[in-house]
Amino acid sequence: MDPEVVTFTIPIENNKIVFVWNITARLPEGEIYCSMLKVFSQFGPLYSLKLVPNASVAGPGYYAVLKYYSSQSARRAQAACDKKNLFQDTPVKVQICIKQKGFPYKSLELYSQKCQELANYYLGFNGWCKRIIALQNISGLDDNPEMESDPQELGKLRYLCVVEVILPYHGVCSRGVGVAEECLEKQNDSGKVAVEYVSGEEDNVDCLSEEELKGLIQVNDFTWAPMDAGGGEDEEDWAEISFHEDTLIDS
Repeated sequence: MDPEVVTFTIPIENNKIVFVWNITARLPEGEIYCSMLKVFSQFGPLYSLKLVPNASVAGPGYYAVLKYYSSQSARRAQAACDKKNLFQDTPVKVQICIKQKGFPYKSLELYSQKCQELANYYLGFNGWCKRIIALQNISGLDDNPEMESDPQELGKLRYLCVVEVILPYHGVCSRGVGVAEECLEKQNDSGKVAVEYVSGEEDNVDCLSEEELKGLIQVNDFTWAPMDAGGGEDEEDWAEISFHEDTLIDS
């Protein structure tokens, strides 16, 4: 078997995508998903598994699209699972993607969590480690101090991070640099919060004394600090995947 280079990117190649159909609806959808994950993850790490209900004209049931990081994993899954019952009473059909429409973008890099899962699988849990060399706020480095800016214009918050990945058993290390950027609206404020209460016609709160109002409303000053909201659940747009028609006909 020829060696294969596994990249830390979202798999979009045809030979890494597996299509499964003839999935019955006799089991709950959640149970089917877990059963498929258990079966197909035996052949290699999965980037994603998407279970989709059949169109109404096809009758009740499901089909699934799986994405492997390795084409060898996809081939092993197809060879071992095609026309097998697996988790149901009837056999499923398993096919590696044959034809795929063009993508409007190139393959994207994986998020940190996916990178760690992939590294743990191929290198072992203790086979690698990482450390942050530098983490620095580089906002405003490209701004011209002589030019006056509109207070309401969008400002940019930038952080630079240098990370080193080490393979201790092989004496190998590699460093990478990344920059995160977020656009923020510049505002001239004091950083404080004010609360205004407008009472209704039948509300007698205006008649309360200052002593009686204590404890009802409390406002504290606070310091705003940028926070990372994290990545979105989706790193990609699902591609439209098509197959030769003769592969979808039951023999």
